[in-house]
Amino acid sequence: MATDPFLQRFNLTLNVKGASGCSSSTELFPDTGYAGRRNIYQASKGRVYVVGQYDARVVDTQNCQTSLREFRHLDRDVIFIGSFDQDEEKRWKYFSAAQRQELPFEKR
Repeated sequence: MATDPFLQRFNLTLNVKGASGCSSSTELFPDTGYAGRRNIYQASKGRVYVVGQYDARVVDTQNCQTSLREFRHLDRDVIFIGSFDQDEEKRWKYFSAAQRQELPFEKR
């Protein structure tokens, strides 16, 4: 089961601001218990992947367009640049690849 009926549900929003001044906002798959972490990857052609336990978003950094993609359609030749996750005190934080290595998602 992907969710626990006794845990809180947190809605997550991805806000993007591009160097050209563009911006966008997209709702991500909610954190319904152990599904909040998002790994961030640099892909080809100026794209960034935001990958969670149950969803994957592709951000075009040139125009700030964000799209939902199936995992099987993501390029595999990417660079892990960090993740958004909770720290030891359960606060949301960005961890760069230099601070923490890539963590795999648990199979549930």
